[in-house]
Parts: sequence; C-alpha cells; structure tokens
Amino acid sequence: MNTTRPHDLLWLNDRAALEEASEEWVISQWRPALPVVVRRDVSHDKERIPVGVRGMRRDQRAAGWVNAVNIKRVVSPEALASHTVLVGSPFVSMPPVQGAIQLALREWPWVWGITGSVGYALATEVPVLHADSDLDLLIRSPEPITRETLVEWQQVIGQLLCRADTQIETPQGAFALSEWLREARVLLKTSSGPQLVSDPWAFKGEV
Repeated sequence: MNTTRPHDLLWLNDRAALEEASEEWVISQWRPALPVVVRRDVSHDKERIPVGVRGMRRDQRAAGWVNAVNIKRVVSPEALASHTVLVGSPFVSMPPVQGAIQLALREWPWVWGITGSVGYALATEVPVLHADSDLDLLIRSPEPITRETLVEWQQVIGQLLCRADTQIETPQGAFALSEWLREARVLLKTSSGPQLVSDPWAFKGEV
C-alpha cells in the first residue's frame, strides 16, 4: 500500500528502481544512497509513486517514478523538524537551520516539517544549502486552521534570521500560506494540476 505523501524523502534499493528519469545529469550523479522526493502526479497504479530527483545545481531537477516495493526507507518532513535532528546537523550554524531550531522550541497546534534544500541537507548531509537558502516549511492540515493562528505562525517566521515560506498541506492539495493570507483566492497544487480556489479545504477535485 502506498502510504507516502508529497515531500517525503525516499531511499530506493537499486539504481534501476528509479524509472523514467533519463536526464544526463541524473545518470551521472544520482545513486541509491541519495533520496528522491515524492511529488504530485496522477497514477492509476497506487503502488507507482511519482518522485523528483534533485541535483547539486538549482536547475537540476528531474521527474521520475518508483514502485513502492523498491522503497527501503522513508523520511518525512516532520521527522526533519525534530530538535534533536536540527541541533545534531553539521549545518547547525547556518541561518536556515537556526531558524528551524527557533520554531522547534515552540509549541504549535499542528504538525509541521521542513522541505526543500534545507530538508534535503538535513536528511543527507549533502551541502546543497548555504547561508542565504530559504527555509521551506510544511504544515499538515487535514482540517481547516483558523486564520488567527496561522497569522501568528507567519509573524514568527517573518522574524527569523532567514527567509521562510510555508506550504499548507490539505487532503485536497497544498497552497502557499502567504498567498492565502493576502488574497481572497489561492492556487491549490493538486495531483491533477493547479486550481484557483476560495476555500482550499473544500475543493473536491482529483488529488
């Protein structure tokens, strides 16, 4: 059964387990010791999971697929937000990790995690982040969250030592918190493509 979710990092049991990612840099750089990340896409086979491959450069991104039987390890964004993980990282002195530590020291009424280059670096110790890297954050929100509590979170991350952006993950898809707080409607990223919606928790399209 496919229990992975978008932004989860997956380690595969073999190089051949990564399918349909045939870019030259993937062939030369990617190896099973490095994770791929679950992305959104439509698959009629629940055991076939859409993934993305990350290279050392910002322009090196590739889309592929993996079969669930070939996954040997899963690390979620939430696991990377652990205070223990953050303070034990070789990148602990960098502003994005310091910002994550500040968030981890507070109690929040939701589950949150770290994605993007900071999450990848925390999980792999590969130096893909630098002092100016953004801190990409994820809040799991199966139920609607009040605007007031999200405004508080936004105010806190606005005071961190780095730029931070938050995606809100609903059962229907994900949207940018800053956009939702600013606009009457928001772009909801779903498996079947982006949808402009007024209530991201109420959207009932294919995800």
